[in-house]
Amino acid sequence: MKKNAVVLTLMFAVQFAFAQQLQFGYDWKSMKPEQRKEVIQKMNPEERMALLKEFREKMIIAELEVSLNNQAEFKNLYSEYQDKQNEIKSKFMPNENYENMSDEEAVMQLNQSFEVGQQLLDNRKEYAQKFMKVISPQQVLQMYQTEGKMRNKILDKKQNGHRNSSPQRKR
Repeated sequence: MKKNAVVLTLMFAVQFAFAQQLQFGYDWKSMKPEQRKEVIQKMNPEERMALLKEFREKMIIAELEVSLNNQAEFKNLYSEYQDKQNEIKSKFMPNENYENMSDEEAVMQLNQSFEVGQQLLDNRKEYAQKFMKVISPQQVLQMYQTEGKMRNKILDKKQNGHRNSSPQRKR
């Protein structure tokens, strides 16, 4: 399931990739979607994550129109921010067997999710201050909105792909 999410994420990222060749030696823009998918699926997990990170950084830099003078500093700071967000998210491992949870277990998991959510918010606030030393407040706001749009688009693609590949469940 996680591999499929990474592949979907990469497929989305490739759609917006630059015409330039990346460190992986592929001209993504000239490749057909099936070719891209095949190349991505042949990569090991570390290569896929590195590719995803590179695409995400390039997309954000292009979307925000970060000046050439600030791109290296922004890229380092953005990478640090993403690593910290992922570190915080990794602390929460939900038990999705809700039907078999006691009320106490459910309340405990709910409270843990609130704590992790607060840590993510606190980290965003901390990094917003750091980002504003490199880019404008408007660009920081746009960055967070762009991340949300990317996340929603990936979730939509994942849900649509899942719906098309499996029978509909009754609710």
